[in-house]
Amino acid sequence: MATKKAVAAKKTTKRVNSFSPSKVADHTIVDADGKVVGHVRVKPSGVLWSPRDGKVWYGLSLDQFAKHATESGKKQKK
Repeated sequence: MATKKAVAAKKTTKRVNSFSPSKVADHTIVDADGKVVGHVRVKPSGVLWSPRDGKVWYGLSLDQFAKHATESGKKQKK
């Protein structure tokens, strides 16, 4: 019969290799004709935009993005 310590030791085995969850989501934006308009990257710290063939990313913090969206955006259904 196994002791409580032996059972607890089996449950707390440490993993050697694992993948961490992605902290970034990249999306390609296309127009009605299927042409790439640009790219959006969503990060925990903010939102980035890169135009088509762009080498530079333009970013907003989450606070700036929220303010811009509520002041300039239209209400949408989910």
